[in-house]
Amino acid sequence: MRGKITIFIDGNNLFHAARSVGVEIDYAKFLNFLRGDSPLLRAFFYTGVDEKAERQQGFLLWMRRNGYRVVEKELKTFADGTKKANLDVEIAVDMLSLADKYDTAVLVSGDEDFAYAINAVAYKGVRVELAGFRSNTSPRLIDVADQFIELDSHIDEITKTDSRYNHNHHSGSHPAVGSRNSGSFTRVQDDDAAEVEAAREAAVER
Repeated sequence: MRGKITIFIDGNNLFHAARSVGVEIDYAKFLNFLRGDSPLLRAFFYTGVDEKAERQQGFLLWMRRNGYRVVEKELKTFADGTKKANLDVEIAVDMLSLADKYDTAVLVSGDEDFAYAINAVAYKGVRVELAGFRSNTSPRLIDVADQFIELDSHIDEITKTDSRYNHNHHSGSHPAVGSRNSGSFTRVQDDDAAEVEAAREAAVER
């Protein structure tokens, strides 16, 4: 039994993982897929933001209005010009501090750094499910989680119908697989051009 669940999405990690396998996440479908029939406490979405990027703010507003609790951290600019925001600590702290409020944690990330947090939550009696694309998920994470939800096997349930992965899948070819640190492009709705560009900016600026 999953009982009451709480979802923790490492937004930047998901952006890059989706891009590496050539898919475009539909976040409305994604939330429904992860939740299933289970009662939901919260669905957290963690991401770095540039407060000057209006289109990115539009994307995050859409997320808030469609079932997500967005946790933001301002992007930091480094000497080489790259911009990054690490929210690993925020995710781990929230998983632990809320552990007595839910029965199952659903973590969406492939980052091996979460292995210790998963174990810590499990010691509190919480079931931990890990969701990710296999090529971008640390084997160590898979080993410590109670269940691994391989997103590669649920493409139609979590992506736009015109996703490049879907097209390649049905035509018999295979998507390119790359590093989770490559760029990312995420579409939410066909008519949400601003949100699309915002997601692109969020990943590229990371």
